[in-house]
Amino acid sequence: MDDTATQRWQIRVTGVVQGVGYRPFVYRHARRYGLSGWVRNDPGGVLIEASGPLAVLERFAAELASEAPELARVHEVTATRMPPGDVGAGFSIVHSDQGGERTALVPTDTHVCADCLAELRDPADRRHRYPFINCTNCGPRYSIVQALPYDRSHTTMSGFVMCDQCASEYVDPADRRYHAQPNACPDCGPRLLLADAEGATAEGDDALSRCASALAAGQIAAIKSVGGFHLAVDATNADSVALLRKRKRRDWKPFAVMAADMTTAHRLVVLSDAEADLLASPARPILLARKQPGSLPENIAPRNPNLGVMLPSAPHHHLLLDEPGLDTLVMTSGNISGYPIAYRNDEALSQLFEIADVILYHDRDIEIRVDDSVVRCSTHPELPSPLLTFFRRARGYAPYPVELGRPIAPLVAYGAELKTTVALSSGTRVHLSQHIGDLKNDDTFESHRKAAEHIAGLYDLSPEVGAYDLHPQFRSVRAAGNGRIVHVQHHHAHMAACMAENQLHGRTLGVVFDGAGYGTDDTIWGGEFLLGDYADADRVAHLRYVPLIGGDKAVREPIRTGLALALDAMGDAAVDAFPALATLTPDERHVFTTMALRGLNSPSVASMGRLFDGVAALVGLCGRAEYEAQGPIELEGLLARDLALEPGYAFEFADGEVDPRPVVRAIARDLATGVAVPAISRRFHTAVVTMVRDRCRHIAETTGVRQVVLSGGVFLNEFLLINCLTGLAVDGIDAYCHRQVPANDGGIALGQIVVADTRLAREDHR
Repeated sequence: MDDTATQRWQIRVTGVVQGVGYRPFVYRHARRYGLSGWVRNDPGGVLIEASGPLAVLERFAAELASEAPELARVHEVTATRMPPGDVGAGFSIVHSDQGGERTALVPTDTHVCADCLAELRDPADRRHRYPFINCTNCGPRYSIVQALPYDRSHTTMSGFVMCDQCASEYVDPADRRYHAQPNACPDCGPRLLLADAEGATAEGDDALSRCASALAAGQIAAIKSVGGFHLAVDATNADSVALLRKRKRRDWKPFAVMAADMTTAHRLVVLSDAEADLLASPARPILLARKQPGSLPENIAPRNPNLGVMLPSAPHHHLLLDEPGLDTLVMTSGNISGYPIAYRNDEALSQLFEIADVILYHDRDIEIRVDDSVVRCSTHPELPSPLLTFFRRARGYAPYPVELGRPIAPLVAYGAELKTTVALSSGTRVHLSQHIGDLKNDDTFESHRKAAEHIAGLYDLSPEVGAYDLHPQFRSVRAAGNGRIVHVQHHHAHMAACMAENQLHGRTLGVVFDGAGYGTDDTIWGGEFLLGDYADADRVAHLRYVPLIGGDKAVREPIRTGLALALDAMGDAAVDAFPALATLTPDERHVFTTMALRGLNSPSVASMGRLFDGVAALVGLCGRAEYEAQGPIELEGLLARDLALEPGYAFEFADGEVDPRPVVRAIARDLATGVAVPAISRRFHTAVVTMVRDRCRHIAETTGVRQVVLSGGVFLNEFLLINCLTGLAVDGIDAYCHRQVPANDGGIALGQIVVADTRLAREDHR
């Protein structure tokens, strides 16, 4: 075939290719190659018609993925040879096509790019110190989008009419702001505003200056960011941090901090190259990294070797952190305890003065609240590459889908009760929402509903079936409609989620450790070895049951679970064996013991999360918890992110039950002989790793199944996760973990989708 003969191609590009400067990239690329034709957005992504020599077209098509802009995520480039036809002279960008199936992906919210940051700080630039500077390479996306295609008329910027200069940039394909939908300047765009508790107000740079002054004076500021409000104080001021803790009623849970730049971040935490890359990525997540000793007041992240650190994600963050003495700010979710982050101006102004002295906000609306993502990056000599772990998947990552590699029926899944997300399937993708939170109140539940509606509206999805947890008291389950419903057991959903994101098939062993999930036998599970596939999973081993004294009260008061474990392991000698139990009054010990022995308001649970709670309480770390998993987090914190194993305690195993009583007795002996609590923690952690490896080897030998997934919130514990992964590999077992969604209940909705789809296919003989 003659490589110089002119051909006409239609090229379809799918993935994250709208709102990321992709069409200007195609335009410049095509003109450089001398091609004729056009490029446009449509609901499927980007569509190109190009005419030119075959060899040139082939190079052009290949580079559509390899040379794509930084924020683009090209999934597929498909070229089709078209009949000869006139595509016109030159190459142009044409108007978006509104019709057709919506498969283009919504871009995430991203950081401020280097070009915009330079303009922000340039006194000669017309956008000098403009808090809403952006271009096609950066700025808000998902949090402001209302519909696809991603055009200005479909965002919360639609009410701001561009001035002549901005409009000229917007229509110039050679300009960095060509079709940057949030494009604006001080003359035509959003304004920064400030209000204080006394009713005083300010606007623009004055608002920013007054906020900075308040922070420097030790006050608390609520700051409207990309996806919602933060509460901020000067991170170097221990008194300000204490004031924030008092007003937010948050005594122990760690705060995250925002550092002005990478130099400041290195002063605060120890960063590997992989961690530094993650911290500086366009997603701008909160990264859990090792503290630099003495870098900040200890009350920011007490009893924790890690500090959650992030870099600025919005222009006004940079401007605030540029102020002298304010290069590090505590930035925590702007909400009243137990409620979702505030994201509307009216709710912030009506709620947040309970905590904040000033509120810095603006008049660009947020369409959908998006909290900060929280991640960790783990390294180990036996891991092939650094391991990214999500604690919370939100800004910068949501709503990117999980690609399953196979078609899925149109479904919606409503996740769990805590740390919940929602998911909707479309084609081979599952669109997982941002972190929503705990469905404990009407506001969070409304946010849960709106997240599902928002994703469905963006992609024009009409799910035919709803997937729900098995627990009859979960709020989402009680609110289920009358349509077709599939109930999915909690731990099977965990297992299936890990299988799905790793695109695994066939019989699999799921090791699923968490706090609680409703079991098929109407008891509470949480320490499970499940054998099965997407359709079904059998419980082949589990942790021994103990009474949960007072039900959910034991989660808030882990000393109750510590007592239950001690009574189960040591009987009448329990109280004398563990000094921490002396923190209970004689009446409490008597009542709780009676409840445990008689099963009064003390449901039986087989939960690894509760075992960690109880051990943390018994060694004197956390008898009463302010936040979920406080005891386990502090118990792991004693390891200082040192992943070294040492000879540990030993579980026993009989009749499918993993028995922790020998471990509890060994801990009592170590406490009696003065063994330090950090050493006890390492021995306990090692015992759990050894038990997992032993059980997996045994099940593999008896069933032939050598494919294992690790899931559930307990596997957010770095020591357990990394040592189980590397240890199972040594044992010749293929072990997988979560890399795209959280191991905790934030990943449940993904598992519900794939389980429901498999069962429906079986019922419908698909």
